[in-house]
Amino acid sequence: MENMQYAEELVREFLVFRGFTNTLQALDNELSTDIGKEFQVDKLIDLIFAIYIPRFQVDKLVGLLNFFKQCFSNLSENVLVDTLLKLEGYILRYYIVYAIQSGRKDMVLEFFGINGNELAQKGHDWTPWFAIPYVKNPSLDPQFRIYFSKEWYEGLRLSVRNFFNELFNGTRIPALLKISSEKSTVNHLKKDIKQLNLKLSQLQALLEEKEALIFQLRSSAGNAPSTFGTSAGQASSTTSFSGMDEEKNLSVSDKEIDAPATPSLGERELNPDRAVGGPAKNVSRPWNESSSVADIEIENGKSDVSHMNCDDSYKDDGFQMQGEEEFPEVKVDFQETFLGHTSAISRCCFSASGNNIASASVDGTVRIWTYDSSTSASRNATIYCGAEIMSLDWECKSDRLLLIGTADGGIKAWNVDAKRVVCDLNTSEAFPSVLDLKCSPVEPIFVSAAASRRHGSNYIESLGFASLTVWNMKTWRAMSALPLGEDPPAITSLSFNHNGKILAAAATDGMIHIFDMAAGLQITGWPAHDTAISSILFGPDETSIFSLGSDGKIFEWSLQNQGHILWSRNDARFCSPGTSMHCRHEMALDANGRKLLVTSSSVRAPIYQVRGYTNGLKTLPHSAAITTVDWHPTLPIYLTGSADNSVRVTSIF
Repeated sequence: MENMQYAEELVREFLVFRGFTNTLQALDNELSTDIGKEFQVDKLIDLIFAIYIPRFQVDKLVGLLNFFKQCFSNLSENVLVDTLLKLEGYILRYYIVYAIQSGRKDMVLEFFGINGNELAQKGHDWTPWFAIPYVKNPSLDPQFRIYFSKEWYEGLRLSVRNFFNELFNGTRIPALLKISSEKSTVNHLKKDIKQLNLKLSQLQALLEEKEALIFQLRSSAGNAPSTFGTSAGQASSTTSFSGMDEEKNLSVSDKEIDAPATPSLGERELNPDRAVGGPAKNVSRPWNESSSVADIEIENGKSDVSHMNCDDSYKDDGFQMQGEEEFPEVKVDFQETFLGHTSAISRCCFSASGNNIASASVDGTVRIWTYDSSTSASRNATIYCGAEIMSLDWECKSDRLLLIGTADGGIKAWNVDAKRVVCDLNTSEAFPSVLDLKCSPVEPIFVSAAASRRHGSNYIESLGFASLTVWNMKTWRAMSALPLGEDPPAITSLSFNHNGKILAAAATDGMIHIFDMAAGLQITGWPAHDTAISSILFGPDETSIFSLGSDGKIFEWSLQNQGHILWSRNDARFCSPGTSMHCRHEMALDANGRKLLVTSSSVRAPIYQVRGYTNGLKTLPHSAAITTVDWHPTLPIYLTGSADNSVRVTSIF
């Protein structure tokens, strides 16, 4: 049986807290008698067969049986209810038998005098027993002989024990009585988790050690034995990206360093005339000679990332990368194409479960649909917003709500079950463009990034100043505005961490801002790009942030060592910011955080291996530019929306 005393203490604590003193006194009085003996089977067996019956306390015996009938009268199992009633009859028969064996026929007559009417109503089974006090030798009577045998008594005792064990096995008791065992189970699970986390950290340390060894072996095997290659490799390994520790920063304002003349992704030629922090020199290097240099120029306490050499002609291990045309094509398990839109796709995203998809086009329509034939299509719908769709986001805890941000300052909340707009909000007239929306993964709130307008030739240049607003999803009212300073550049992308306590925001001036949502204040930030940032994402382990610049540079920034770059790629050949007035370039991480899918001005989109030693992949081609991307939350399935009006769902091996 569960820890009854622990549950009783919880009840007593609650009654004291609520001030129910009379109820508490009644509880203590009931506990002092405790007819059920805390539902302990051995105590109940002794109470029936060693106390009540031998002492002829028939009133207490009947009261105990009635107590159990009341406690378990709502049992859903009819078999148990019938068994309880049958056992009650057999226990009362044994009381009569014991009284006769003890020579106390007066107790039998007293028993029938008190309970005779009730027994007579139960049926004909009890009719012969009314005559037993007058039978000369009932133990020899064929009708009663079985009840006087030792075997019948032992069988009755065993049946009562088994019944109570079944009744109190834990599946039919109140939830309050399970708290103690569940608490114990949780404590055991916490200990197991702690041990597994320790084992995981040990395995991760071992894996990092092996990867570092492989990295060194590959680097030494791939580098040419030249003096320049050796010195450049050493400079790269000792350069710090932190920008925060003066002892580790490398100033190159008075040095001339030549970038490798290796073609970037998909390019056949790269101008070798490049200098960092000094005059250019013409230098030509053979393709098999690698040098990776990342330089930071410190000026006025800020790290200048404009001179970072993050050319993606080389992978993390120093080996030459393949051109885009040599990237292997993804191996497709299945692919579905959705052709419900009539204009270029501007946004698309999976719901929290991955069962539903929302896609928007520049004509102001949003469609909700499913790619899985086994999933109900009852939620499919078309939403007409009357303005260009600039942002979409699903409620994180369910597939019930979809938030839609438009170019005219509108924020709509669409209920997919009711198939209607449940709330229609508006930003201020000064900030009509709702560039991004993000729901908290924990609280019923979301944050909107709106911007003012100005004249420009492309998407980024048309953005003005920024406004960040926190909204309550229960009251559908603005709660607060996150501080950005005076006339802040537009915020283009938002990302919550796993518990919703931290919000990352990317701006058109290349800054990454980090906000503490509990305090509603900015806690840190750093210049991440020398151009506008198009997209930002928290890494899967919450220790890094990915940022995509409008110039195509991709960085993974460490949050433990602020300003330090863990991984980078140059996606410039796929990012052409002047090609569209409608779509920003986006990126999306798969569920494991190992594959990064990026939009493309080409008909194919690259899928980079994050911090991996394998080459990237390329998607199957659309017939026009790929304008928006997303990954399934748990499966190796991704979305691509295109300027050819189509959205594709692709499952890969």
